[in-house]
Amino acid sequence: MDILVEQLNGGLLAASVDKGQIQSLEVDTPAEEVRWGSMYWAKVARIDKSLDAAFVNLDGDNIGIINNADVYVTQKDGSVKRGGDVAIGKILKPGQMIAVQAQSSFISTDPENPFAKAGGGKIPKLSMNVVLHGRYIILAPMEGVNRVSKRIRDKNMRAQMEEMLESLKDCTGCILRAAAANTQTDILVREARILAAAWSQIQEFFEGSEPQLIVEGPDAVQRILSDLSSNLISAIELTTMDHFQLVEAWCDIYAPDLVPKITPLEIEGGTEELGLFEHRDIVEQIEKLFHPYAVLKRGGNIIIQDTAALTAIDINSAQDKRPALDVNLDAADEIARQIRLRNLGGIIMIDFLKMKAAKDKKAVQKRLQAAFDTDSCTVQIHGWTKLGLLEVARHRRTAPLIDRFQNALDEI
Repeated sequence: MDILVEQLNGGLLAASVDKGQIQSLEVDTPAEEVRWGSMYWAKVARIDKSLDAAFVNLDGDNIGIINNADVYVTQKDGSVKRGGDVAIGKILKPGQMIAVQAQSSFISTDPENPFAKAGGGKIPKLSMNVVLHGRYIILAPMEGVNRVSKRIRDKNMRAQMEEMLESLKDCTGCILRAAAANTQTDILVREARILAAAWSQIQEFFEGSEPQLIVEGPDAVQRILSDLSSNLISAIELTTMDHFQLVEAWCDIYAPDLVPKITPLEIEGGTEELGLFEHRDIVEQIEKLFHPYAVLKRGGNIIIQDTAALTAIDINSAQDKRPALDVNLDAADEIARQIRLRNLGGIIMIDFLKMKAAKDKKAVQKRLQAAFDTDSCTVQIHGWTKLGLLEVARHRRTAPLIDRFQNALDEI
């Protein structure tokens, strides 16, 4: 697998490509005012009793919302208590300064209105349970315990990784990611210390009475390198010195083994926008992500329709005469890939071709779950409805791909 780093209209793009096919795509746009993972020293603006939530001034320009369940308060004895037991108005007060982290991104379309967002979405969600993302470890200092990521479902892997936690006794709040499964303990200890030191430095900025950005969240390159750290990366290709320094800085701290794989390329048009993507012949693949359909390799296609309430996906066999199960299995792989690349989120209803046998439905669901296991965002399969639709929910970190490309589609 190769990682490609590009630029477009002042934005940053990072894509992973395997055997000529794009597998993941991360995009940062200059229009993004709040980035997922960013930490703020914020001021409570007002309490909304009906929502049991608080609106928070992040930096003087942007507003976020924090729900009661996402409030974490440090007690006098040093323990941390999570909100939810009492109304949020009894925990937070207007004018109070709190440390928060963005749980979603925010792309504004109207500088005069901080509540306006591309795609008609909501203002960014916040949490006081701040975390720092490494390559193998997520540091969650407010949780106070070390654990294995809840996303790891394999019992044998969980048991193995729970034993690895013994090497992190000196760390508090360390969450082992799947990438840590086959990693040496000394590497984990090193990363835990780096994250702990970073958190110690960040805390020094949580003071004063003015809301401000403390640490910007991971950029497109950092997100893709962190998410794919368990994959075999052959090369990290780029064409500008700025990108080289950006990649080298992250790898030098969290992935020294990837530093030799950073590959500056001199190509025709390499310094132009999308020059590297053109060179690797993936621009057309990106273009297709804005079509309301995707063609299956062995025949048939899937139709993707986004509505205000949910995303509907329909499988069409077209002239494909193969059994419904075969088409559905192919569709399951492509659906998971399209959802990941388009960065779809919320409720997703999938209408597979009709299958009479319960074992066939089980096989399709199992195939889809395996395909979702490579997704960097949390995906839950809730099962089949009475009408035969498969219900899925995906919690995304950033805005949909089409929103992030909104001001750049003409350039592609």
